[in-house]
Parts: sequence; C-alpha cells; structure tokens
Amino acid sequence: MRKPVIAIDGYSSTGKSSISKIIAHKLGLVHLDTGALYRGITFFALKNCTSTDGNIDLKNLFQRFKEINLEFKQVGDELVVFLNGRDISHDIRSNEISQQVSLIARQKEVRDFLLEMQRSIADKGGVIMDGRDIGTIILPNADYKFFLTASIEERTNRRFLELQKLGMETESETVRKNLIERDRIDSEREVAPLKKAHDAIKIDNSNLTKKQTIELILSHIS
Repeated sequence: MRKPVIAIDGYSSTGKSSISKIIAHKLGLVHLDTGALYRGITFFALKNCTSTDGNIDLKNLFQRFKEINLEFKQVGDELVVFLNGRDISHDIRSNEISQQVSLIARQKEVRDFLLEMQRSIADKGGVIMDGRDIGTIILPNADYKFFLTASIEERTNRRFLELQKLGMETESETVRKNLIERDRIDSEREVAPLKKAHDAIKIDNSNLTKKQTIELILSHIS
C-alpha cells in the first residue's frame, strides 16, 4: 500500500519543520525540509557569490548551479542537509541567512533548479514536505495539504527562543522585523508566492502547543 504524500505550508516560525519531523516519525514517512534547500543555496551564495559591496551577485550564482550539490542524509533519526559533502544544518539557521533567504527563494532560476529534486523525492510516496509553496506548486496533487499560521507575537517568541538555543545572540525586535519583512517578500513575490492552497486545511496554532497542533493534523489524516 502506497504511503501518503503530505504538504505543509505556512509562515515562518509556525513550527512547520519540527511538526513535520514528528508526524513523519509517527507515520513512517520521510521528512523533507524544503526551506533548508533554499537556505543551503543562500549559504553557498554568501560564501561564493558576493560582489565587492557584499551583496549577493545573482547572475554569478545562477552560473554556478553546477557547483551546488545539496542532499539530505540520514543522521540518527532525521534527515540532515549537506552542501557538497558538508553538514550545514547549523550554519543555515543564522540571522544572516534568514535575512537573505527570501531574496534567493523568489528567484525563478533557483526555484526551477530545486523543483525536480523535490518532486522526484515525492514520486514514490511516503513523504511529508514543508515550505511555502508545497501544496500550490511543488506537490499540487499531495494527498493531504495543511497551511499553518500564527500571530506575529507568538512567531517572534518562538524564533527568538530557537536562536537562543542555537547559541545565536540577537534582539527580539530584530527577529520580529525580520519575520515581518520575510512575510511581505514571500507573499508578494511573483514566483510561487506564499499562499494557502484552495484545498489546504488552515491551522492557526497561536494558542496551540506543538503536541496539540500535531494531534489536530493527524486527526485529518486517515
């Protein structure tokens, strides 16, 4: 029996990735954090494709796609993203990456580069993917689709605590402004904007614990 394909979209810091990992474990699925792929390309760009003023040179990046080998490897109980053989799962969570990833993610060339990789992983079934355009663009025929949202106050607190746990110093207001700007860019971009698929189930988890959110999602999966 073919295992389901599940798409989870939504705003930053609504718990998409951590929730997806737990659901994947419970249902025996493979979890793919698509945001890690865009962060991986952003990491590569910041290391290799900046102009003299420190900004990312997009044209240079597009010409160097052949140098980028992104893959997920099993490390313990989870899939970890590697760039050219290096574990970058910690590096890609920095504020510097967060501030630049929306620029990278809205480039058609980047999305096209990653599209087939993501679809090929899902072709065999048994996958849960989270991101911003999974249910609308990447996997429009997913068996189940969910869209997560939460208040900006709650998301700021979650992201701030996440960064603290990673040992990354920042200010709460900086995190809040970054989230608001990412929301704006992701929602307004011309290519694959962040939006709820017409057949996705919307879940506002502002006042829900992670466990409650997971239970609610699982209640919709037969």
